[in-house]
Amino acid sequence: MLLSIEHVHKTYPGGRPVLQDVSLSLDHGQTLALTGESGSGKSTLLNLSAALDHFDAGEITLDGIALSGLDDSGRAGLRRKHVSLVFQQFNLIPSLTVAQNLSFHARLAGCHDPDWEAHLADRLGLSDLLSRFPERVSGGQQQRVAIGRAMAVRPKLLLADEPTGNLDETASAAVLDLMLSLVTESGTALLLVTHSQDIAGQLDRRVHLAGGRIQ
Repeated sequence: MLLSIEHVHKTYPGGRPVLQDVSLSLDHGQTLALTGESGSGKSTLLNLSAALDHFDAGEITLDGIALSGLDDSGRAGLRRKHVSLVFQQFNLIPSLTVAQNLSFHARLAGCHDPDWEAHLADRLGLSDLLSRFPERVSGGQQQRVAIGRAMAVRPKLLLADEPTGNLDETASAAVLDLMLSLVTESGTALLLVTHSQDIAGQLDRRVHLAGGRIQ
């Protein structure tokens, strides 16, 4: 099992419970949709899976590594080499070109592969835009850059938080199709947070989070 979340609890300062006894698993190459209303704990669970935050009880294991046993350096190293994230906000670096944004995380992780990045650019329809800066491409194209940047490190796990939420229906469908195609091609597992039942229905499995609990 690639990702194992076992009986995880998370409480925010002030004592408000966010996640209560949450358990789920995701195997290598699988895609899983996490649905739920705003405030149900979806993004919190994604951040915990990315080792961006600490849980209060339970355990999260990624590829056999228990997150509770990692210090900050170990968590950062795990994210650099094994986990990538795509958010609703594109989070591109405005001073870098499309090509430089695509390779940014891979260079940080020490796994820059120009051939793989050229392949990603071609698959994502970005080959003619590589010299442009983010402000000179559309929102859908910016999100494709964000997906390419995330996939450039060949992650074992891709975490996506409402990745098409800022796009219109046509651009959203195109971006989702490309992302699902790329994770299938590379054998990457995908945990995707979404409000859309239509999007959730395109993934291998779905789970619903309500009131901090899996329903």
